[in-house]
Amino acid sequence: MLTQMRTQLGQALFRRVAGPDGPSTRARIHHTPGPRWFAPDRPIRTVHGDASMFIGGLGALLLQSLHPLAMAAVAAHSGFRGDPWGRLQRTSTFLAVTTYGTAADAQRAVDQVRAIHDRIRGTTPDGTPYHAADPHLLGWVHAAETDSFLRAHQRFGAHPLDADGYDGYVADTARVAEALGVPDPPRDVAELTAVLEAYRPELRATAEARAAARFLLLQPPLPLAVRPLYAPLAANAVALLPPWARTLLWLPRLPFVEELTVRPAGEALTRTIRWAMHPVRSQGGPA
Repeated sequence: MLTQMRTQLGQALFRRVAGPDGPSTRARIHHTPGPRWFAPDRPIRTVHGDASMFIGGLGALLLQSLHPLAMAAVAAHSGFRGDPWGRLQRTSTFLAVTTYGTAADAQRAVDQVRAIHDRIRGTTPDGTPYHAADPHLLGWVHAAETDSFLRAHQRFGAHPLDADGYDGYVADTARVAEALGVPDPPRDVAELTAVLEAYRPELRATAEARAAARFLLLQPPLPLAVRPLYAPLAANAVALLPPWARTLLWLPRLPFVEELTVRPAGEALTRTIRWAMHPVRSQGGPA
């Protein structure tokens, strides 16, 4: 009975993050012969293969929303409200292909994303133009995502890395960022911290950013019966945000409550996800 429940839960989670073509995509990613961008022992494989990515991914969306141009592009073009699971599945597949897939498949995935970015243009409500292929804007999206995944793995990863390992993770993500068009991305944790700090004068919580936060944290596209399981994920994604980001989004900090209840709930959640997904990962793994 326990094995059956574990398998069913793992399959349900995998379908959510990988989509209906998940099994065939997984087989292609992991079993197609050929050189890869990253060797099996690289830190990016450790981080991106861990259940902490569920928390880190949500945190990344919250942090990225604080750049007005990035948020305007997401609000107008991404379909995150109308098709949130589709967006998650596309992002999950991109991470999987670039992290674990062949170099040829990784380059094709990057080329597809760059073609999409090139078509996304518009203006913010105050009339400021944006272009998703803008290298400066891509640099923000990359830095926010890398920082969020790193923070989540440091706190909830099954096998946290040492300082050199996390520097290696940032260097690995720089390989993908450069391919996407980010000039001179950060290559260690110190550089990542400096890059995030350099963007801070440009950041603010627009009405669109706060609306996105309400949607992601309070109105997730999930059945009511499942939402209690989502609550610790959302709470820990918020807890991992830099304090200044929480302030901009009007998300209060409650240190005593977070240490006693939020963090333990996040640890339990990631252990449960890891336990459920293990049978899937043993067959090639989700990304």
